[in-house]
Amino acid sequence: MAKKKSGNIKEFEYRAEMKQLLHLIVHSLYTHPEIFLRELISNASDALNKVRFRMLTDSNVHDAETDLGVKITLDDKKHLFTIEDTGIGMTESDLTEELGTVASSGTLDYLQKLKDAGQAIEGELIGQFGVGFYSVFMVTDEITVETRHADPEAPGLRWKSTGQGTFTIEEIEIPTRGTKISFKLKKDNYEFAEEWRVKNIIDKYSTFVEFPITIGDEKLSRVGAIWQQPKNEITDDQLNEFYKYIANDTEPPLDHLHLNLEGKVNFKALIFIPQKAPMMFMREREEKTLNLYANKVFIQDDAKELLPEYLRFLKGVVDTEDLPLNVSREVTQSSPVMQKINQVVVNKVLGLLADWAKKDKGKFERFYKEFGQYLKIGINMDFTNRDKLIDLLRFETTKTANDELISLREYVERMDSKQKEIYYLTGEERTTVMKNPNLEYFKKNDLEVLLLHDPYDVMVVPSIPEYDKKKLQSIEKADLELKDSEEQGAEALNDDLSKPLIKVFKETLGDKVANVIESKRLVNSAATLVAAKDAMDAQMERMMKMMDENYASQKKILEINTRHPLIKNLARLNLGDSKDPVLRKSIMQLFEGAMLISGNLEAPTDFVERMTDLMTKATK
Repeated sequence: MAKKKSGNIKEFEYRAEMKQLLHLIVHSLYTHPEIFLRELISNASDALNKVRFRMLTDSNVHDAETDLGVKITLDDKKHLFTIEDTGIGMTESDLTEELGTVASSGTLDYLQKLKDAGQAIEGELIGQFGVGFYSVFMVTDEITVETRHADPEAPGLRWKSTGQGTFTIEEIEIPTRGTKISFKLKKDNYEFAEEWRVKNIIDKYSTFVEFPITIGDEKLSRVGAIWQQPKNEITDDQLNEFYKYIANDTEPPLDHLHLNLEGKVNFKALIFIPQKAPMMFMREREEKTLNLYANKVFIQDDAKELLPEYLRFLKGVVDTEDLPLNVSREVTQSSPVMQKINQVVVNKVLGLLADWAKKDKGKFERFYKEFGQYLKIGINMDFTNRDKLIDLLRFETTKTANDELISLREYVERMDSKQKEIYYLTGEERTTVMKNPNLEYFKKNDLEVLLLHDPYDVMVVPSIPEYDKKKLQSIEKADLELKDSEEQGAEALNDDLSKPLIKVFKETLGDKVANVIESKRLVNSAATLVAAKDAMDAQMERMMKMMDENYASQKKILEINTRHPLIKNLARLNLGDSKDPVLRKSIMQLFEGAMLISGNLEAPTDFVERMTDLMTKATK
């Protein structure tokens, strides 16, 4: 909203969040001021792509005959910098919305947290968060933007700001379409008015810009459509630099796929797998993934239809001759050509990952530690490739160490011939899970158990009913088929003692439990809680409570270890007096202790008071 108007000039006030962001940018964040040029060239390239795309289907464009390109003008004496493009230009709405607000919600909070933690903001983050234009305030105190939109009747506009809380917009005469950004450099940044310095930066960051870049009278050389070149003519350095350019990354990719396919669908593609996952998991809706071209003509810079959501961390280019040049974004969303390309790309990427898993486990493990959660999300998204994704899953187990991960295939190959099920246990972290009483039987009998302490494991693994005809079974469920061990140690209570005791357990706990039964899985512990056959296990219930504070836990089954000395002592108390307060309090304490271990104890104060009372009586 305009703050005030003086003649032809309107003054606007930045939103409060925008003021804070600008202050962070100018005073705290960026450690590489040269990034401003990369961002300005990237924005110019986007504007040029937009107008080229529009002119494919709309001839009613102002200044339609103007050549597409970027021009940089420097004055090293007056320390002036100007960059202009012949792109789509901006309307007044564009100026207020795109240059007057934070690009995406949460950007400021995230950047502030990094600053508070003393972490430097590297160059790639600027592009990721869509705040690249504001990086110019690192090198200047005032920016002037002069622009005219491609609409024939659009007026010329001048936007100015010092980044101190306000900006102005006024109408001016501009004969040509496009945008010109100009500013005077701060004293510490005079180097950016030197031609040699600017050329070096462009060589570093912008070699692959599709449009000609001119400095003074010199047109800089460009690499062009690298994906159209034969594989053996492209160097690793070219691949790495192209990736850095399209991905706004400072590190080379982990690997890439170079595709040139003919058949039911014809396309070329250069697809990269980054080394690192995005900062914010599954927020790729705010990032660009694959660029779409039709016969080397840019169509779309974020072709979501080319990839399933769980692979949107991929970066690259797809170029097809099977799409018409006048294709619209609405057409691409339902195009059978796009669907076929999607299928081929997904198959190729999953095939590459499977090949790593077999032939280069080190590379696959590096990938999995960054992107494993994406594959897990894909299990319940992509039913066509579900089996391939399941084969790529990796897990810690009770027999792995030092961050070792194994596949379900490896687990099955390690199983004893008598074992019929694949066992798993959920929890919040490995050290806690390994102390879970429900593991005691499996440790004693040398049975391997998958340890699921990633929240996405908890969501995904229960949805996999079986693997290689082996049922996946939670060891926290009551329906486990466990055999009595030949070396269980102490003798269990006989029925004459155990049945009356279980009856007292049921009376004492009432509707707090679904049932009380004798346990086969416990070895060292006195009691544990397990879920009924069709109920959620403890970790899933904790997640449900995090999502819905009103979620009501399902009743559990209490299993008691009738070989344990404590249970035998309670049986003797029960013989003497089934109403004995110590007996009843001990039963409640065992139940709530099991609740505490499972992470579901809601009244710890009562638990502590009862424990204190029992200890007081025991020490008299």
